[in-house]
Amino acid sequence: MSRDLKNNVSAVQSLAPAARTAAADGAAVDLANYGSATVIIDVGTAAGTNPSFTFEVQESDTTTSGDFTAVADADLDGTEPVVTTANDVAVYEIGYRGTKRYLRVTIETVGGTDTPTLPCTGLVLRGSPRVAPK
Repeated sequence: MSRDLKNNVSAVQSLAPAARTAAADGAAVDLANYGSATVIIDVGTAAGTNPSFTFEVQESDTTTSGDFTAVADADLDGTEPVVTTANDVAVYEIGYRGTKRYLRVTIETVGGTDTPTLPCTGLVLRGSPRVAPK
């Protein structure tokens, strides 16, 4: 069995890197054949007057956008960030304990004036593969 991390973790992009100015849904990430997941939210410098960006981890049994719902706090290890100028330029890690097949990262709300903007991305690290390399 390979003990290096590369062969035991799979990183999948959910929320594509972009300078965000509005709410957005990330792509569904399939957790089939994986026993664990961690969400990584990587943010740059928040711009605008009093900018505020609320992130949410969502889960579903299907890839249909309307089927996704917020993950219960009890199924998260960590807190979904509300990013402002006080806590930008950071990486946030959130563990997932739920049982749904699909996860995605969303920006739920954007607040502030003068075009609040946040460069960011959301990744899902899938771990504990059921079939690992030898």
